[in-house]
Amino acid sequence: MAPAKQASQSKAAAPMAADARLEAMRRRVRLSRLAVWTVIAAGPIALCVAVVSTPATVQAATPAKPTAVRTAAAADPAGYAQLFVSAWLRSSANDATSAQARLAQALAPGVELPLQDPPAGAQSTPQSVTAVRSAQRSGGRWSVTVAAQYADGRLRYYAVPVAAGGAGASFAVTGAPGVVAGPARAAAAKSPYRVTVPEGELSSAVGEFFTAYLTGAGEVSRYLAPGVALSALSPAPYTAVSVQQVSAAEETAAAARVPADGTKVHVLVQVEAQDIDGRWPLAYELALTARSDRWEVAALESGTAQGGGAR
Repeated sequence: MAPAKQASQSKAAAPMAADARLEAMRRRVRLSRLAVWTVIAAGPIALCVAVVSTPATVQAATPAKPTAVRTAAAADPAGYAQLFVSAWLRSSANDATSAQARLAQALAPGVELPLQDPPAGAQSTPQSVTAVRSAQRSGGRWSVTVAAQYADGRLRYYAVPVAAGGAGASFAVTGAPGVVAGPARAAAAKSPYRVTVPEGELSSAVGEFFTAYLTGAGEVSRYLAPGVALSALSPAPYTAVSVQQVSAAEETAAAARVPADGTKVHVLVQVEAQDIDGRWPLAYELALTARSDRWEVAALESGTAQGGGAR
């Protein structure tokens, strides 16, 4: 082919190739736009599908929680047994119409009344009757031990069989009481208060505190650590108080000088309280904290269930 013709064809092919590349680029742009609009269009549809399917998904993913069921604790029939024994010991078959006899028969219709015929001046009825032990058995059955104390010093224990209803709202004495031995004496643990505290700042502080607390002489608050709320007994039961002995669980309590601020000790204080009837030996457990070269009461640990400690 002649050079001139070849040059002419090359010039003609260049625009065609450029046109082809431009068309390809246009197709890619159109496809890109189509894809974008497809995604935009698909967005609301996908959202609707997600909203419709969410509850089922959540229900399937969330495990069912078991419902907590509270069962009522079996009611202790100690009070019921105590009431029966008190009426039974104070009744007699010779007078089945008395108030005590009627009460005993109402509490235990199937139990016979005692046949009492005491000599003149004899003390046959107890001064006090107290339930001291309850033992639960199978089938709603209980055995309650009741103590009867007499004026002449006698002490008798009675075992009373009692049946309790399923919900603990009903009781019945199912048989006559039986005289049994009393509960055995438990072995007491060793006292943690083994350090003897001599006369000094600590014993003086607790003496002043108990004078205010038991006799009402002075303000209790002046002997308390910050944040502790404790009121004196009202009306004051005693006229005078004296400290007999102070024992501590920590050696620090026996130091001659008050230790650093924040030091805490636990003590057992034995006091003698006086009223118009006589002198009474009492004992209290206290927690004390050192602050500004003095001991302050941080908690009255005897009877703290009634709210005598720190707040």
